[in-house]
Amino acid sequence: MNENLTFDQLPKAVTMLTQEVSELKKLLLEKREQHPANAPEQLLTVQEAAEFLNLTVPTIYSKVSKGELPVMKRSKRLYFSRTELLDYLKEGRKKSNAEIESDAEAYLLNNKKGLNNGK
Repeated sequence: MNENLTFDQLPKAVTMLTQEVSELKKLLLEKREQHPANAPEQLLTVQEAAEFLNLTVPTIYSKVSKGELPVMKRSKRLYFSRTELLDYLKEGRKKSNAEIESDAEAYLLNNKKGLNNGK
C-alpha cells in the first residue's frame, strides 16, 4: 500500500489494517491453543522415550536400572517426562572451544586478586 495516504484513502487503509490485525489475533490464539503455557507435562512410555532418545527399548531399561535416566514408576509401568529427558540430553552437552576460553577468562579475571596477594 502507498505510504503517502490521502484523506480519501484513509477509510480503506483502516479497514485493511483492522482485517490484518484480526487475522494476526486469530493466528496467535490458534498457536496458544496448540501449545498452552500451563499444559500438563507430556509423559512418554518406554517405547516413546526410546524413539525420542533414538535408543532401543532394552537400552532404555538398562539406563533406568543404572539410574542414568529420570523416570517415574507407577505399578509396573515406567513413565518419562519429555522435559526431564531434554534436560538429561542437555547435561551431556559439550562446550565449544569459544565457551571454554570465555569461562577460563572469566575465572582468571575473578581470581586475579587472589593470585596477586600471594606475591
